[in-house]
Amino acid sequence: MIDGLDFVGIPSQDAERARAFYVDTLGLRPDDHSRFEMWIGGTCFGIWEPAKVGMEFEPQRNAHPALHVDDVAAARADLEAKGVEFFGEILDTGVCHMAFFRDPDGNDLMLHHRYAPRS
Repeated sequence: MIDGLDFVGIPSQDAERARAFYVDTLGLRPDDHSRFEMWIGGTCFGIWEPAKVGMEFEPQRNAHPALHVDDVAAARADLEAKGVEFFGEILDTGVCHMAFFRDPDGNDLMLHHRYAPRS
């Protein structure tokens, strides 16, 4: 029945601020047709403002989109230099490295790199 993922919704209280973070800070590719959509490879991140459709804003917590990077430590250092604050140290799970942070609206995100082969 379900055959794909159309987009990941990113709730915001200020769509312009969120767009600046995702495009300028994280480097996501802006969509040519929609100001508040941006791309990571074939995955679309769509910023939306819950208050504009009568819903209460709540940041997304504990469902971190895993943003792939080749080197978590280097990407983390680059983002820290841009003012992004991370939680704790880089986590090594035995198969991947992860570093946790939030966007300006408090949505959970992570940098991720799997270094072990998939079985």
